[in-house]
Amino acid sequence: MAAARQRLRRYLDDELGACCDEDVEQRLDELATLEAGIGTAQADAELDVLSALASETRYRLVRVLVAAGEELCVCELNAVVDVSESGLSHALSELVDAGLVDGRKDGRWKKYRATNRAVALVTVLEGSVSADE
Repeated sequence: MAAARQRLRRYLDDELGACCDEDVEQRLDELATLEAGIGTAQADAELDVLSALASETRYRLVRVLVAAGEELCVCELNAVVDVSESGLSHALSELVDAGLVDGRKDGRWKKYRATNRAVALVTVLEGSVSADE
């Protein structure tokens, strides 16, 4: 922590032309306020969503469901990803838990649909990639 404080002091000295202990303390207070504004619960929820997208299988499932714009049966999703039935079930369960996918039973079939959160995330990701090209 002392090294981080020293780096902050050097940075503020460069930015302000001169820096004293009060400047460092004031900036540390401002940064603590920013961090508190994010909220631990909110950050944890966002990390859960990002974590759910951090596997190729789960990300492909979300992308397919967003592109479909409608419910797809597990059997259809299984044709898209090369995983076992239990692997598919586990992946879909994680996506449901993260709020990216909704599932419902339809007779003997299980159907899934992308949530608005998933659509928004995929839209942002698509925009960020195409903006860089």
